[in-house]
Amino acid sequence: MLSRTLRAAAPVFLAAPLLAVAQIPSTKLSAPPLPPPLPSYSFPARQTLTYSVDWRVFPAGTTTLHLEQQGAVEKVTATADTLGAINLIYRVADRFQSSFNRATGCSYGFSKQLQEGRRRVNTDLTFNYAQGTRLLTERNLVKNTNKQQNAPVGPCVTDLLSAIFYPASQSLIPGTRFPVPLGDSLHTVVVSMNVEAKEIVQTPLGTYHTIRVQPAASSGVVRARGNIWIWYTDDARHIPVQMRARLFWGTITFRLTSLSDK
Repeated sequence: MLSRTLRAAAPVFLAAPLLAVAQIPSTKLSAPPLPPPLPSYSFPARQTLTYSVDWRVFPAGTTTLHLEQQGAVEKVTATADTLGAINLIYRVADRFQSSFNRATGCSYGFSKQLQEGRRRVNTDLTFNYAQGTRLLTERNLVKNTNKQQNAPVGPCVTDLLSAIFYPASQSLIPGTRFPVPLGDSLHTVVVSMNVEAKEIVQTPLGTYHTIRVQPAASSGVVRARGNIWIWYTDDARHIPVQMRARLFWGTITFRLTSLSDK
């Protein structure tokens, strides 16, 4: 039973804060435009954030997010690893990469290399806005199989990894919301970023004044996945210091443990 639960939990070790509560086929979706980053905001030139991951009351793993500017492009890389007794039951060692335009927020693509138990799958998702298409390539390293699929894409979307940092580029005023078209596999998910309230949050790294944001379905055919929150610092940086996903099999909480400009 625990193994099956961890198998279900593994994909959200990193993506839980971004998994939307709606999935709508892109062929049936008229997605709103992605609001561009505010001119006054600048994504970090280089930044590394490390989080402890707790599942219910148990330490479950660590997640590291790294941002690096390369010209007009912001590169994001991430790791998600189980630890301790969880490793003996169901080991997770996932790697993720994405990139987006610093001026527009539009994602160029998202890739992941999953090692979850005996599962080994590499996936690449690229967006071609000029042609209005996306290409999904998946390779199963255990079964030695490959597949490619195409689907339409709107004029500008973000992705599961970049979307952690995209809200930082907006005015996070409690009581407001803004739409985010998110490219997830062959679908576009319309997410409403609901800016809920200011809150003081304690993390292993320190105590922060934050703004709590809840991503939620804004329209369309809803498929409930749970509740998700991200806490950004209440300053010009809008650093995500805590993330939480409350799902049917339990709650996963990410708390910032280290922050550097390296």
